[in-house]
Amino acid sequence: MKVGILGTGDVGKAIAKGLLALGHEVMIGARSAGSEKATAVAAELGAKAVAGSFAEAAAYGEVVVLATLGSVNEQVIAATGADNLTGKVVLDTTNPLDFTKGFPPSLLQPKEGSGAQEIQALAPGARVVKVFNTVGNALMFRPELQGGAPSMFLCGNDEVAKATAAEIVTAFGWEPVDVGTLAAAHWLEAMCMVWVAVGARSNRWDRAFKLVGR
Repeated sequence: MKVGILGTGDVGKAIAKGLLALGHEVMIGARSAGSEKATAVAAELGAKAVAGSFAEAAAYGEVVVLATLGSVNEQVIAATGADNLTGKVVLDTTNPLDFTKGFPPSLLQPKEGSGAQEIQALAPGARVVKVFNTVGNALMFRPELQGGAPSMFLCGNDEVAKATAAEIVTAFGWEPVDVGTLAAAHWLEAMCMVWVAVGARSNRWDRAFKLVGR
């Protein structure tokens, strides 16, 4: 499978490394074609990774991963081109965080209700799934934690897109937990803040959520 990664930061690299380990091909996308950072990241990742612009990565991928700052969704979608996301499964890993007052950040309230719903409104033809936003990048691929596979919560309006996301989540070593439509994305973005709050108080970032039952 070919996957376009929008973003050259730690989250984008972590997901790209996982996908490559599973035998997929990736294009690392930056705001502009010829980005030195995207080129360097692709070179670091190996022969099955290439670099391009946001628009090129979106057009390249059967699945597109949004791994940019959640506070700049509008600018990212504008640079990508909403038409390039039409029909694509878009995995939204972002959180609309405000770091202007330092750390820990606060959670912004996008006018659509959540960052994921904002992306869906900006790219109405995309099949957006909120996922991989409730844990740090160091644990995203095959985490080795006590208690077995942790839970990765996801939501979206398209059942087939969610099934695709769940397959990737499972291959990454997580238990997928579907919490419903994209209207639930606000709660998943708030879960990120819980993870951050615990990490900030304990100075431990090696933890993840797990849904358990009797």
